[in-house]
Amino acid sequence: MTEHYDADVAIIGYGPTGLIAALTLARHGVSAVAFEQHRDIYPRARAVTVNDWTMRIFQSLGVDEPVLKQIDPQRALRWVRYDGTEIFRVEHPPSTLGVKPRFYNIYQPTMEATLRDCATGYETLLNVHYGVEVVRLEQDDTGVTVISRDLATGATRSTRARYALGCDGGSSTVRSQIGVQLLGDTLDVLWIVIDCRVKRWWPDRNLLTFWSDKERPVVDIALSGANHRWELPLKPGESEADFATREQVWPLLKAMGVSEDDVEIHQYAFYRHHTRMAETWRKGRIFLAGDAAHLMPPWAGAGMQTGMRDAYDIGWKLAGVLQGRFDERFLDTYEAERRPNAAFYTELAVQLGRIIKQELSEEEQAALNAPPPDPANPPEPPLIAPPVLAAGWLRGPLNETSIVGRMVPQPIVGDCRGAMARLDELLGKDFVLLGDDVDPATLLSPQEKAGWDTLGARYVAVRPQNKYTHGPAELVDLDEVIGPWLRKYGVRAVAVRPDKFVAAADVSGLAVPA
Repeated sequence: MTEHYDADVAIIGYGPTGLIAALTLARHGVSAVAFEQHRDIYPRARAVTVNDWTMRIFQSLGVDEPVLKQIDPQRALRWVRYDGTEIFRVEHPPSTLGVKPRFYNIYQPTMEATLRDCATGYETLLNVHYGVEVVRLEQDDTGVTVISRDLATGATRSTRARYALGCDGGSSTVRSQIGVQLLGDTLDVLWIVIDCRVKRWWPDRNLLTFWSDKERPVVDIALSGANHRWELPLKPGESEADFATREQVWPLLKAMGVSEDDVEIHQYAFYRHHTRMAETWRKGRIFLAGDAAHLMPPWAGAGMQTGMRDAYDIGWKLAGVLQGRFDERFLDTYEAERRPNAAFYTELAVQLGRIIKQELSEEEQAALNAPPPDPANPPEPPLIAPPVLAAGWLRGPLNETSIVGRMVPQPIVGDCRGAMARLDELLGKDFVLLGDDVDPATLLSPQEKAGWDTLGARYVAVRPQNKYTHGPAELVDLDEVIGPWLRKYGVRAVAVRPDKFVAAADVSGLAVPA
C-alpha cells in the first residue's frame, strides 16, 4: 500500500526564510505546505538590506523584477564619529553577479508582501495555513507528521510530509521539539530601534552610516519606500521606561541633527543582540534554517539574507532527493555548506560591531586604515566580496587560487542565434558544464559523463564573440567575462550547480563530487 503524503515538505514559519524555501521547492516542482502563526506580515522592519547574491537567488526564483520595484540602491557604507571624522568607508564596486548595484536598502514588510504575492502563483504546489501553531512533530523512517492547532478555533490538524523545515525564528518551536540546543551568547545591552517616515531629504541620507562611539554607537540607514531607521544602545542606567513616549525618544534623534522637520517617528521597539548557533541543523528528516539555526548581530546586514540562502540551499537539494537524482545522504551537505557561511557572517558582524563601538586597539585601527599592498588591485572587503563556499558538495581544492566553490559571474551572453540575456536565464535551473571555447563533454571520460547525465546536466561551450557557434547548446561570451574568468584560474571547463557555484573543474577532476 502506498503511503499518503499531504505534501513533500512541511515548512514551519512563513517569514523570509520560509518564503524562499517554499518558492525554491515550487520552482523545482516539489509540493509544500506551510504553517504560520500570524495572519498578517510582521509590521516592524527588521532586516534592512539585500545584496547581489540574494538578488541572484531572487532572479533564479523569478521574483527579482517585482522585488526591484520595492527596494532602493544603496550608495556606500561609512563609519564616522560624532565630530564628523570619517574613520572608514566601503564603496560598492560593480557586481559580477549580474545585479546592479551590489547592495539595496529594503523595507522588510513591503518586500515580504511582494514575495508572498509571487508565491500565490504556485497554488497547485503550495498550501499555506495562516493563524495556526505547530504543537507537535513526529517523525519516522518515511516521513514527518505535523500536528497543528488553529489559533482562532482551537481545531487540530494532522499533516503528513516526507520532510520538514523549521523556519520559525529564534524562539523556534521546531528546534525545541527535536531537542536541539541553541549555543552562544546574548549581550546584556538593550537597543532601541526607531523607524521613521521621511519628510524631507538631508545631506548624504543615502549613505549607510555607522556613528562610532563607545557610549552611543548608532546604525543610521535609509530604508526603501521613504523610510529611515536608527538603532541605538541604551546606556547603563537607562531602561525601556525612559523611552515610553515619542517625546522621550526624540532627544536620541536630535543628538544626530535629526528634527521633526526631517522625519516623523513611525514606531520603535527594543531588542538585544544574539550570537548563537544551533548545535546541529538536522535531526532525521527535520531541518533548521534561518534564525532557528543561527542568530547574529545586525552589523553585517546578513541575518535575514543568511536565512534565505539556507532555504535556497536546502530547497534545491531536497528537490533533487525527492525527484530521485540524489541519494538521501546528499542532504548532509546542507549543514556542511551553510554552517561555515553563517559562522563567517556572524564573526564578520561581531568585528564590524567592534569598529562601531570603538573597541579596536591602536594597532587594529592602524591596520584598518593602512593602504592596500597593491593599490592597483585592492582586495575587496569581506562584506562585499563575491560569495565562496568553504566546504560541501565540491571536488577539488578550496583556496584563493582555486575556482572550485566560487560563484560563476553573470554577464549578458548570447545564444547561437544572437538572442541576449543574463547568463542564468540561458543556463536554466539545473546542472550545467561550461567549457571555454570547448564542448565540456569532450573533456569527460565515459564514466564521468554518465554521472552528470544521471543528474540531467547540460553541456555548453562558451564561445568568444569573434568566433562561430557550432550548435544550439552554445553561448557567446559577448562581454568577454566567462572565458577570462575561467582562464584566470587556469581551467578549461567547470561543472556548475543549480545555485551557480562551481562544483568541479577539469584541473582537479570533473567527476561528480562524492
